[in-house]
Amino acid sequence: MGAVVASEGLRRSFKAPGGDVEVLRGVDLAVDAGEVAAVLGPSGSGKSTLLHLLAGLDRPDGGKIWWDDFPVHEHTPSRLASRRARTVGLVFQNHYLLEDLTLLENVTLPMRITGGIDLERAASLLARVGLSDRAGFLPGKVSGGERQRAAVARALALKPPLLIADEPTGSLDHRRAVAVFGMLLELAVSDGCAVVVVTHDESLLDVAADVGAPLTVHRLEEGRLVRQAAALVGA
Repeated sequence: MGAVVASEGLRRSFKAPGGDVEVLRGVDLAVDAGEVAAVLGPSGSGKSTLLHLLAGLDRPDGGKIWWDDFPVHEHTPSRLASRRARTVGLVFQNHYLLEDLTLLENVTLPMRITGGIDLERAASLLARVGLSDRAGFLPGKVSGGERQRAAVARALALKPPLLIADEPTGSLDHRRAVAVFGMLLELAVSDGCAVVVVTHDESLLDVAADVGAPLTVHRLEEGRLVRQAAALVGA
């Protein structure tokens, strides 16, 4: 079986007053099921741009992207929407929960999009992130860490093969960040997801040791992805 997500020679530029700025200059990446790929780099290095491309939310100027054997680069983001809903779970720094829906209803949102609501699955996910007693609460009535845990549960609602997380704990203090990051990795890897995560807090990568999944660490340098380390953590 091939990689769950892969890119080859990805390039992306943006227009600026002084001329085009080339953010990505040929990025190659492959992530298998159950593997965690961490992407590091300074602010403005292109980490979020890379994740948006891998998620099919943006279109590359050059290069190729695959979800398994599906050629993402051949389709526009609007045409990818339905397939992305089934293929990619997304977690961002902001939880993006709908404030007028309960946590349980927020977790079922991806199911509503695809046409089949599984309340048992949604309740089970909330239980796995320790929120069974908060299922009927609105987001404004729970803590920031609890909102982010609910966002993790929502991202995994459809058992996506790929989980993409962009600074998923950036709005939390370190203690809550460790707890949420650990839950995210544990749930994703136990479900067999390939995980691509961006974080500014490199100390969080130590949490991956408790998950027992292959971890690769990459750094974006001058528009190219450089692999820093690879280890079977927990081995």
